[in-house]
Amino acid sequence: MKKIMMILAALAVVAGVATAAPKQKAEKKIVEAVFVTDLDCDHCAQKIYNTIPYEKGIKDVKVDVPTKSVTVKFDAAKNNVEALVNAFKSIKVKVFKWESEGKHGELHHDHAGHDHSHAGHNHAGHNH
Repeated sequence: MKKIMMILAALAVVAGVATAAPKQKAEKKIVEAVFVTDLDCDHCAQKIYNTIPYEKGIKDVKVDVPTKSVTVKFDAAKNNVEALVNAFKSIKVKVFKWESEGKHGELHHDHAGHDHSHAGHNHAGHNH
């Protein structure tokens, strides 16, 4: 009788495991962002290639020295533009502006003889 009970218990466990709903993986959302930077040489490009691809969720990095741009494809569940800007800062590469999925941002910087005031600046015709 004990053997029958053990067999029935084992079958119940196996049946329960077989009918359990499989976990669904979260769908990856790959985002492409283009960063305009201050890079101006192959050494700067190499710093980027040695660092940015190892950040969380990075799928691809392309550096274009002549245009000073860096294109990064990443998993939006694991990284974001702000974190990537900080990653660039950590290797002393300045990001002046970025664009991703129709969104854009400019990072203000300070230097003598230049006013960042938007006084008198007309935003009609475009959104910020």
